Amino acid sequence: MSRFSPLEWPVIRQLRTGDHTGRSSAVQSQRTRDITPRTATADRVVQSICPYCAVGCGQKVYVKDERVVQIEGDPDSPISRGRLCPKGSASEQLVNSPGRQTQVLYRAPGASEWQPLEREKAIDMIADRFLESRRRGWQDTDDEGRPLRRTMGVASLGGATLDNEENYLIKKLFTAAGAVQIENQARI
Repeated sequence: MSRFSPLEWPVIRQLRTGDHTGRSSAVQSQRTRDITPRTATADRVVQSICPYCAVGCGQKVYVKDERVVQIEGDPDSPISRGRLCPKGSASEQLVNSPGRQTQVLYRAPGASEWQPLEREKAIDMIADRFLESRRRGWQDTDDEGRPLRRTMGVASLGGATLDNEENYLIKKLFTAAGAVQIENQARI
């Protein structure tokens, strides 16, 4: 262990460097000077949107070795101007949580346990159930013979983090499928 020199005391450094108010590098320890932020070691920075509420705050996602190391507010975002709420600030923990599900899980009707399922099979199951619900709830005409061409077996409730473009596409998809109950949580 090296011997501590009185010349390294912050007060002495302040006098030696002319930093009389103690607001500059004179009051920093060597340990503080050696610290580098996680953002400095990132391989790349990706712009993103906070996944929580409907505000749509901009985020800068710092990636190193294909792993998210830090998420900060994006100062270029006209919405949040670099600021994030506590949930947005902690979204790196959401991405890197050891409890995060990274595979599709399925619980069959009547079963008590979840089982892993291939993503393609899950998508096929969802499509099959969507089409079957659409078919069972289809109304071609009303009681007086007027054309309806709609289904009451399918509905859509969009999440608050969907942007206008995503909502537009969802509205088009569900309208083309004959659904009439289409709503967005951000508007409710």
